[in-house]
Amino acid sequence: MGVVEAVNFSGYGGLRQFELPKPQPAKDGVLVRITAAGVTPLDHTILSGGHPRAKAPLVLGNEGAGVIEDPGDSTFPVGSRVMFTGPYGVRENGAWQEWLLVRPEHLALVPETIDDVVAASLPVAYLTAQITLTLAGFAPGKTVLAPGIGGSVGNATYQLARAQGAGKVISTAGSAAKAARARELGFENVIDLTTEGLAEGVRRITAGAGVDIVIESIGGSLTGEALSSIGLGGVLITLGYSAGRKTAIDVTDLIWKGARMAGFSLFAQSPLAVATAWREVIPLIVGGSVKPIVERVYPLGEAGEALRHLIEDRPFGKIVLKV
Repeated sequence: MGVVEAVNFSGYGGLRQFELPKPQPAKDGVLVRITAAGVTPLDHTILSGGHPRAKAPLVLGNEGAGVIEDPGDSTFPVGSRVMFTGPYGVRENGAWQEWLLVRPEHLALVPETIDDVVAASLPVAYLTAQITLTLAGFAPGKTVLAPGIGGSVGNATYQLARAQGAGKVISTAGSAAKAARARELGFENVIDLTTEGLAEGVRRITAGAGVDIVIESIGGSLTGEALSSIGLGGVLITLGYSAGRKTAIDVTDLIWKGARMAGFSLFAQSPLAVATAWREVIPLIVGGSVKPIVERVYPLGEAGEALRHLIEDRPFGKIVLKV
């Protein structure tokens, strides 16, 4: 079978394409023929040697979609279209290959109206967005800041909060071009960081009140700036570090505002939390109030270029591999 493997964690040059035997069915695993796989910043972190739990050689790919060929002991019918995320591509081989054994609790059925490329783009971003909104106490009428409108988690959080009745949703763009693209796609209240600071933009949009919830997936200096934009009793959940792992915060943003700051890992979420999130997300996508954005699709053999495009060109939307 075709597989793209990181033979070492030396950057893009560490990727090699191989032909390997098809895995044998297993009782405790579901054999999925992969049709599409997501490309995420986590793949780059691992390929750069930045994740302590990942060991080379490793097939990357933390999310994917495909068709069940052998259900093992699960109740999924053969031929079911499914999507998944889990420890794949981190602690064990992932979705950048033609077949993968996936544990049943990590699978979700794909509705007929969602194609495989879109399905492969959903699990990490949309589960992360929905679960963090829930953990932050989201309810209709609350104001939400989700920086990074062109990024997968930022965009998913924006769309899900808006579709579920947020009073106001705010995001950011790192360039004038991305800010313009966001306006073209109907995203309002997007702060162009080349012309205005994050906290200043939030104060302007909220008339000085700040936001109730921040879902922050970028890291670096933006985390501290996002915290300063929070309102009384607000919550900030941080989960990414593509812009850096260190930040500086003003502790009075927590103390004087009675605010709360917490970290999040999708790996640590229970099967119940994941299943609940899927039940909330999928109808919104099928109904059209949430529209996932896939910027470009690459063949599996161009996984290195796909990852480079994601990290270096910072596109507006998801990057997906067609397997």
